[in-house]
Amino acid sequence: MQSGAQRREVALELAVQDPAGVGVAADVGARRVELCVALGATGGLTPSAGLLDAALDVARAAGVERGAPAVEVHVLVRPRPGGFTYDAVDLDLQVRDVRSAVAAGARGVVVGALDAAGRVDVAAVRALVDAAAGNEVTFHRALDVVTDPVEALDLLVDLGVARVLTSGGAPRSVDGLDRLRALATHAHDALEGRIQVMAGGGVRPQDVGALVAAGVDAVHLSAKRTVHDDAGPGGGGDGGFEVTDPGIAVVARAALDAAASGHAVRPPDGPGPHRVGDDATG
Repeated sequence: MQSGAQRREVALELAVQDPAGVGVAADVGARRVELCVALGATGGLTPSAGLLDAALDVARAAGVERGAPAVEVHVLVRPRPGGFTYDAVDLDLQVRDVRSAVAAGARGVVVGALDAAGRVDVAAVRALVDAAAGNEVTFHRALDVVTDPVEALDLLVDLGVARVLTSGGAPRSVDGLDRLRALATHAHDALEGRIQVMAGGGVRPQDVGALVAAGVDAVHLSAKRTVHDDAGPGGGGDGGFEVTDPGIAVVARAALDAAASGHAVRPPDGPGPHRVGDDATG
């Protein structure tokens, strides 16, 4: 966690899908949560207004209880699964959702839009940043499918985007270290730190040290496990639902703290019962 002779902080962000997940994030000292739904099945979609209200209540209450700033709630705004090229109707819905989220009290939003050529859709992102009205905007893992990620960083910083979430173009971010390092170097040096690079995508606690060493500004993971619950044919079968696992979150926090002190954290023995990682955007 060193940059030259200067020590820098690397933030922890958790992707969560319910108010309890916000509480877990607060307990482990995460800087932010990305609030979404259907993370494992779709990569994450826009949460409901009610879920956002409940998440904000938990964040505020946890902050008061600890006498510390509340964990920041950032809302994923993604109207459907699939690719990131949107028509006018899709974009209008996202603009409305961004406005609604920040009006409700979200500290930021997480968005992404590409054009048919696989580049950042400048007009769409500008509309979404404008809708955020000065609140932080993160560009999600749409960055992992752009034709030129360095060019994308240059465009996004000029559009006012605060950070990007990326796996370095790999299915799992620990396998995209070379690109993550190149993007972080470009962001810190050529772009003078005006945009942050956050590593996310299939992150396990034992990957955190390598991601920090690549120079990223933040590490993002879901720390999720599946609760199996058969709802029958009318409830989507026996896939169950996902929750934020406090144990995984604690180990991830410890791994980040260890990276700051130059020590390694030994991962738990065996694969365990959990399915851990992030999907397309979250």
